[in-house]
Amino acid sequence: MKDMQAHLEKLHRDAAECAIIRDLATDPKKRELFAKLAEHMSVLASEVERAIAKDTDKAASVCAPPGHQKANSVTDEELR
Repeated sequence: MKDMQAHLEKLHRDAAECAIIRDLATDPKKRELFAKLAEHMSVLASEVERAIAKDTDKAASVCAPPGHQKANSVTDEELR
């Protein structure tokens, strides 16, 4: 789980760096490229966050007594 959290933090940093480069770029093509990269990194970070949440929910339901599932957990269908 710690490695996923480390990857998530790196994706957030990379997305922020791409956004800074986008904002500083004077060439329209470079600005567009770094805008796309920033957006892509943000989407990847969101996917990793979902995976972490899903693993956390699974761990919580495994530890919970039968019939006592976490009340605010989100189903796979709700994520779609």
